[in-house]
Amino acid sequence: AGSTAGAVGSGSVSAATAGPMGGVAAGGAGAAGAGHRPPVLASIVRPPALGEDSLKLVDAFVSEMHESAFEDTSKLDALAQQVEDLLRRIPARWRPRKPSLIEPVVPVVTRLDLLSLPVGKVSFFRLSLATNHVGSPMAVPVMIMRGASAGPVLIVTSAIHGNELNGIPLIHRLFRELSPSQLAGTLIAVPVVNVAGYARCQRAFSDGVDINRIMPGKSNGTSSQQFAYKLMNRLMAKADYVIDLHTASFGRVNSLYVRADMNDPVTFRMALLQYPQIVVHSTGPDGSLRGECMNKGIKAITVEIGDPQRFHERFVKKAFMGVTNILSFLKMAPASLEMVPADVQEPVLCSSSYWIFTKEGGVLYVYPHLGDWVREGEIVAEIFDLFGQLVDRYVAPEDGIVVGKSVNPVCQTGDRILHLGIVKASFPAVAHDGH
Repeated sequence: AGSTAGAVGSGSVSAATAGPMGGVAAGGAGAAGAGHRPPVLASIVRPPALGEDSLKLVDAFVSEMHESAFEDTSKLDALAQQVEDLLRRIPARWRPRKPSLIEPVVPVVTRLDLLSLPVGKVSFFRLSLATNHVGSPMAVPVMIMRGASAGPVLIVTSAIHGNELNGIPLIHRLFRELSPSQLAGTLIAVPVVNVAGYARCQRAFSDGVDINRIMPGKSNGTSSQQFAYKLMNRLMAKADYVIDLHTASFGRVNSLYVRADMNDPVTFRMALLQYPQIVVHSTGPDGSLRGECMNKGIKAITVEIGDPQRFHERFVKKAFMGVTNILSFLKMAPASLEMVPADVQEPVLCSSSYWIFTKEGGVLYVYPHLGDWVREGEIVAEIFDLFGQLVDRYVAPEDGIVVGKSVNPVCQTGDRILHLGIVKASFPAVAHDGH
């Protein structure tokens, strides 16, 4: 009994479309032609709850479906209607149905007590760090996986700039594929840090401030400063290690690259385990999340994953592999979550980097591609006015590799042109990359 789809597929009915009651209705060219498609069921469930008369009805329908030449479908249509009526009377537990979508009840909290959470489980919270104009909490989503055995605390953050989204699918996949039984220690993930900017599809916080420039914030400062202060004290202070996931900003594109203090042996290793295209040595600008974590003894790196306000799947996949590598390196998870792809190459290690900025406004053309090597004196960009006349020309000040670049042709004085990585024999004690 069961499904008759195979028989239907080999007979005069060649296609299946969604029928009433979620069943599969066959119809199509066949002998019936394109002008008439009778409501034929191609798949019928025959649970034990059906009585003998009902089973006879189903058998009669199937028999007629195979024998009919579809020239006179009146009998078949009548049988189909009876079967549909029968299916409506079948208890719900026998009907094939899609999984229901359930909105989980996620508690809003102001504090996190990791030791109170169940071992070997995943917990979700909304951590309130401020309130908005109508008094509702501005709460960040926090996902916590407490492993089956003891170990360090790793925090993975995403979207501290509200339009930098590639960390979100990475975190979702990480929590789907990693089991608490595999984990030693605690994995905390924040898919969206800057919830106010995310809701507005913008980089900055609700007051227009870049919260990745004001860490550790202030307890009695502006709204963004208080948000940053509570983020650091209520969440980030619990970490032993941090991976901060970013993308390029609006109007710019990035290679897959990591910013890290390459003089620190732990962050050096974490950076290489990401298998990026480029690593930029950076001791961390004042006010950044990574810089403030490092100041507090929390080992942190920044991973730049592609472009803003979109999912860059190829880079997300590679960055995911890097995060699982770091979990393995920290002895928090097995080493075999994902194989190293064949196209991975050794990253270019830059001892420093900086942006080249425009001096004039107009229409900007940036010529090198991401990952291109440029030579000192090579033309990297030109600006034209609206009449097509050359206004300014820019050359590489020294040899380097293109880490990122502007793709927005509309520019004014002081806009970014190109992020140039410089390769030297050693890493300086202090290096800022313009971020």
